[in-house]
Amino acid sequence: MSPPLLAALLLVQTGIPLDEATLVIRADTQEVARETFRLLSRHVTDSSSGWSLASRVRWAGSPPITLSPAFTIAPDTSPETLEYDVAANGASQRITGHPGPGRYTLRYVAPGVERAREVARSGTTVIVDDSVFAPFLVAGWMAAATPRSITGIYARTGRRATLTITDLGMETTTLNRDPATLRHVVIAGGADGSIDVWLSPEGHLMKVEIPARSLRAERLPG
Repeated sequence: MSPPLLAALLLVQTGIPLDEATLVIRADTQEVARETFRLLSRHVTDSSSGWSLASRVRWAGSPPITLSPAFTIAPDTSPETLEYDVAANGASQRITGHPGPGRYTLRYVAPGVERAREVARSGTTVIVDDSVFAPFLVAGWMAAATPRSITGIYARTGRRATLTITDLGMETTTLNRDPATLRHVVIAGGADGSIDVWLSPEGHLMKVEIPARSLRAERLPG
């Protein structure tokens, strides 16, 4: 599904969240985290101003880890600003990001520490994270039946990767143990190996699977 077509589907209703849900994240059968996210149009009548996506995931542990990225997306789906709060191991960090010609600049601020990093970008680019799943929705917008390469920027680590995305079309799978027919997008090339992203016919994020880590994030009903 092309980005313009998917955007049209998502923008049937404007001025309200285009997609919002809670994902339950499991390692094998054990729940290890929950993620809530909200996708908004940045204009009440059309998509001329792009979109914004905010997510918050809390990973169980001692202490727990909370990751809260929020970023804006240009009408051509390229990343704009990023504001990302990280709370882990009793410490906090704020990450901000801004695009520039041929690069994306990340700034990291923690108590007593401030640093910046410029990440090269070329062609189609997305912000992703190996522990936050909602941003894979944006990558799914860009998939087509013919594999295509995009640049993935991992904001927390400042690394980049060339990702290959492929739209395999509608396939049968399960969602919360029930049969479901969803659009299957495969993202390959990152450190986690192949990632399976499952979208509803309307373009909503329903499930993300990372087989190499035995992780599965599934959308709760309602």
